[in-house]
Amino acid sequence: MDNPRLPYLSDKTKKLPTQPGIYIMKDKSGEIIYVGKAKSLKNRVSSYFRSVDKHLPKVYKMVENVWDFEYIVTRSEFEALILECSFIKQHSPKYNILLKDDKGYHYIKVTPGDFGRIEATHQKVEDGSRYIGPYISSYVTSQTVDEVNKAFLLPTCNRKFPQDIRKGRPCLNYHIKQCMAPCTGNISVAEYNEALEQAIEFIKGDNLDIQKKILQMMYDAAEREEFEKAARYRDRLNAIKNVGASQKVVSVRYEEEDVIALVQGTVNACAVVLKFRGYKLVDKEYFMLEPSEDAADERARFLMEYYDMKGEVPKSVVVDGDIAHQDELQKYLAEKANHAVSLIIPQKGDQMELVRMAKENASQHISERSRRSSREINALDELSRLLGLNKIPEYIEAYDISNIGSDTIVAGMVVFDGGRPLRGAYRKFSVKTVQGKPDDYASMREVLQRRFERYEQHKNEGIGFGRMPDLILLDGGKGHVAAVKPLVRSMGYQVPIFGMAKDDRHRTRVITTEDGELSVSSFKTAFDLLTSIQDEVHRFSIEYSRSKHQSKGMESLLKSVPGIGPKRAQNLFLRFKTMKAMKAATLEQLEETPSMTEAAARDLYNFLHGEQE
Repeated sequence: MDNPRLPYLSDKTKKLPTQPGIYIMKDKSGEIIYVGKAKSLKNRVSSYFRSVDKHLPKVYKMVENVWDFEYIVTRSEFEALILECSFIKQHSPKYNILLKDDKGYHYIKVTPGDFGRIEATHQKVEDGSRYIGPYISSYVTSQTVDEVNKAFLLPTCNRKFPQDIRKGRPCLNYHIKQCMAPCTGNISVAEYNEALEQAIEFIKGDNLDIQKKILQMMYDAAEREEFEKAARYRDRLNAIKNVGASQKVVSVRYEEEDVIALVQGTVNACAVVLKFRGYKLVDKEYFMLEPSEDAADERARFLMEYYDMKGEVPKSVVVDGDIAHQDELQKYLAEKANHAVSLIIPQKGDQMELVRMAKENASQHISERSRRSSREINALDELSRLLGLNKIPEYIEAYDISNIGSDTIVAGMVVFDGGRPLRGAYRKFSVKTVQGKPDDYASMREVLQRRFERYEQHKNEGIGFGRMPDLILLDGGKGHVAAVKPLVRSMGYQVPIFGMAKDDRHRTRVITTEDGELSVSSFKTAFDLLTSIQDEVHRFSIEYSRSKHQSKGMESLLKSVPGIGPKRAQNLFLRFKTMKAMKAATLEQLEETPSMTEAAARDLYNFLHGEQE
């Protein structure tokens, strides 16, 4: 790292107190570039200036630019959190992830002409259109436009009226009663504009009055025996009622509440806020964040920054997981809102369904910015929470021992990167130190020891054995974990290690630890991922075991041929794989095998064809 101040900064941290507080990083010009809080100032700040090369890219870049730092001691960690948020708001440090409020405005646009359209737009321009708004939320704007076009059966296609009238058959929207289809020529300009004006009144909030008005118009048309027109009023009225019904599909317990979920991706994290007002979903907001090692702390920081930015705090805030300083934060938000605020972490029921919906939206938002599917992101996030990990296990290694008798003990290692198999990183092991009766525990210890010895040889490469896994899974119970974990710890590695045990239907039933079991049944996507990993490592190790067993049987047979020893037998197996392929080979092809001679090839050829006869 090209920061000449590192020795000075590292030495300065030795004088820091161990109390909670905030630290303020500054660059060479004295500008504040980062503000953070700490439970222990000395421990936290000193961590920035040691093992610098192991920092995440963002942290590495920040440390590269630190020239000096200051600190402020507080009475508690929560007080430090409040002070941290205040400093971030005042100074907008370059390396702090701020929740940027969207200051752009959005409008509903009504285009001019005889057949006007209702559209969502970001800009208000002088083009003869009418504009309704402004709205702060793009979600509210687009949702309103979609609903009102469906409710009043207004066209959303690319056709232009009146020039495209009767120039083609009506589209699917007409047949599913979501468009009045002016393209048919059966809708007059007056009737179309009547629906358009009613739609505008509906946007402005006159829902019940509009329904009463349309109902009366339907009765009047029926009395005049204008039954087609009456049917169109009926369809319009039903569409309005359907829109109202669709808004109540989500079951909300409180009249006003926010549902917040934080999903950790492998590169980014995403916080999503679903806002419910009047028992209806009225808005959703996304915030892309840096992955955090402490999700509970990150939730507390997000809640404080978000409501400090927005100002409005509902009486109920539903959150997807543990919140650091929950009691203090609840009091803080209540004081800010001037009313009681409940922070709810649901475990089941309707509120839990809302949390799942929020998490799915956050996962989808991350997936749109990466090459991973929302299901893969959600599975890794769930797995992280199930196992209590500090970060998302992006790089997972799984191991399985397979043996056919004491002579053929092997192990397979499979790798899942970002929730997907990374087949180029799969590895095979032939167990060497276990003799006599098979011992799975001793075999697994040998394999893991060899794996980490290879890490020391290749760690500068950062790939294959040179990459440190985020999680190790063993196909087996708590005995496997108890056998392997002390060995790995004694070698100086703190990689999380868990076992996988199957049920009667050969699906991953539980995750095993040294002390017990963790049920995976309530973590659907994590359950599916674990089952895939366990199935894959079992398949891979069994295939290698069968291949190895076949190789030994073939080797024993070949060694009965004059001139064929262990080396030549092994080379023949590596080249031809099966006896059938070897029998089909010509004399010249047998002779071309490494270490073979003309005489040995002829003896083998005669042996093979004598056997065949």
